[in-house]
Amino acid sequence: MVSLLWGALLLVLLPVLISGNPVHPTLIHGGGDEPLDLQHDHPDAEDSYNNLESDGIPQELHSLPTTQLEKEKVEKFDPSRLNYTALRLEIDEELDRLSKREGRFIGESRLPKFLSNLGKFLDFEQVVKEIETSIMSSMSCNACKAGVGLLQHYVQNGKTRDDIIKAASRLCMSFKIETPRVCMGIIYLMADEVVYVVENLVMSPDEVCGFLIGDICGTPYNPYHEWRVAFPPVPKPPIPQPEPPMEGMPTLKVLHLSDTHFDPEYRAGSNADCGEPLCCRASSGPVKSLDKRAGLWGDYRKCDTPLRTIESMLDNIAYLHPNIDYIIWTGDLPPHDIWNQTRESNLNVMRATVQQLMDYFPYTPIFPALGNHEAAPVNSFPPPYILGDYSVSWLYDELDRQWRRWLPQDTSPSIRKGAFYSVLVRPGFRIISLNMNYCNNKNWWLLINSTDPAEELQWFIYELQGAEDRGEKVHVLGHIPPGHHDCLKIWSHNYYKIINRFESTITAQFFGHTHFDEFELFYDEYDRHRVTNIAYIGPSVTSYYKLNPGYRIYTIEGEYTGSQKLVLDHETWVMNLDEANRDGVPRWYQLYSAKRAYNMRNLLPEEWNSLVYKMALEDDLFEKYLRFYWKNSVVREPCDPECKKRMLCDLKSGRSNDRKHTCAKIKKQIENREWKDWKNWIFSGLTITSLATWWFWG
Repeated sequence: MVSLLWGALLLVLLPVLISGNPVHPTLIHGGGDEPLDLQHDHPDAEDSYNNLESDGIPQELHSLPTTQLEKEKVEKFDPSRLNYTALRLEIDEELDRLSKREGRFIGESRLPKFLSNLGKFLDFEQVVKEIETSIMSSMSCNACKAGVGLLQHYVQNGKTRDDIIKAASRLCMSFKIETPRVCMGIIYLMADEVVYVVENLVMSPDEVCGFLIGDICGTPYNPYHEWRVAFPPVPKPPIPQPEPPMEGMPTLKVLHLSDTHFDPEYRAGSNADCGEPLCCRASSGPVKSLDKRAGLWGDYRKCDTPLRTIESMLDNIAYLHPNIDYIIWTGDLPPHDIWNQTRESNLNVMRATVQQLMDYFPYTPIFPALGNHEAAPVNSFPPPYILGDYSVSWLYDELDRQWRRWLPQDTSPSIRKGAFYSVLVRPGFRIISLNMNYCNNKNWWLLINSTDPAEELQWFIYELQGAEDRGEKVHVLGHIPPGHHDCLKIWSHNYYKIINRFESTITAQFFGHTHFDEFELFYDEYDRHRVTNIAYIGPSVTSYYKLNPGYRIYTIEGEYTGSQKLVLDHETWVMNLDEANRDGVPRWYQLYSAKRAYNMRNLLPEEWNSLVYKMALEDDLFEKYLRFYWKNSVVREPCDPECKKRMLCDLKSGRSNDRKHTCAKIKKQIENREWKDWKNWIFSGLTITSLATWWFWG
């Protein structure tokens, strides 16, 4: 899950990924004492906005401004006309003024003059919300470009790391994005690496924001970030007609754990509403009322998982599912206190979590994948050619040592190089675990060069070709789902091609990251109506946030001649957090079985595709999916018609930043249904009126 903290830092230090710094109108090129009439001064503003709406992408899927006021803000805030020199000078003057007032820097609450008209140009709360949800609009795009331009201007003019930290910290605290300790902590933690990347950057703000934010921000051509994987000269084998598995054959039982976010500092009764990205700790400040206290077993607010909840879950699994054949574990182990983390603290959480699994499942094979929160700073995964202090070998070397408990020695080279591996589970069945942080749009190292970092995808093809030659079936593990907006477009599209090429070999995919219970579908690149594959997205253990803790159990084809290792069914198990905190005792129960709940004949990709279209037409079915999506949380958010379109679109989007293709058909079906409902309502009204008239006049 994207942390608000991440947004807070990037807003003020690297807005490239999220938001920016709106300025007073006098800082727009042209100067003068009076604010410029930006719309008059820039007559192409409306045409630019209209182009965004007419690019074939459904407007509501990008959450574009819907009110005239929001539209005007986007039109008037034109980052291409910012006077960065004037803006930087005003920031420097403000910092000089503050430095002369001893002891007032942290506590200063008055905004600098050039920021006083912030609300005229950017709805800051909307931008922060877009950061958290990864649903960007043109407002975030404009702010991104402004922020990138300002940061590049600082670096190019010789500003030191300390200068940039001071400016970023001042802005963070002035905007009250976070508390002073959070602002200072996260900026100091990330500053060195971010400045290093900006110093080595050869991209303009337009290119940076288009590359990282995606379609809504435009995607200008950049040869550094346009690449294709190479396939061996082996033709794709004929695609057999999908057949449901045979009844009564042996099966495997597989546990899927994801996003545990274990918080060793969780304290029951502490402040659960502290106003920071992570609460429920002794350091979260005083508790102002009884309803603000953290629950014994966790909390629906921005709090992570206490040890007692993890132990309760593992104990429940060991008791209720004693015959688990193996475990897939898709990452994100540390808590969300990303302003307060060190390499050693994250390694300690990883070691503790590994030990928890060893205590409860000492003889069960475990196949892990790396999450984006394991790094310190969060999301920082430099490719192998980055050496020295910035190298990520501190993490990958420890992963190899910890994962060696379950993996063979021949996986060590690829784990130490890039935290990915391939392992033969049983004859004819292979698991490949990918490091999805090399597609993460919040991994700033990819700005330097995103071309297949660590040569992971090329290695992936090599492993799949070998598996195809040997007649093996493959399951793929990872953390960030490839169709999620957090996955870079170019990486995701290359991955999609690989899945299409090896659709007969790859029979299932498993991811985490979103914390919700969902899935993504993949379609033939030449016949977009033919579904080829599915990625299952497992629910999170953490309740962060508004969720119940959960885990997933899969039933998979076992060992027999002709086994495809297809998923036969899956069950999601949850703990009712509200009930557990009220009664003092946790109760883990099966929320649903996919086949039974959705009345599916099997779990072939085509059946999932049919389910998506059924949900578009049947409100009750979609409401059931929505309840499962939120893991039956009592504080789940409502979903209006636009939300429904976006959620169903997500299910069809195994390729990121491609909604104009993946969403067109489902959007049309929903709109046709809405129009039909209106026609029926109008017809019903006319019929009632006619009957009443006939009755009255006899």
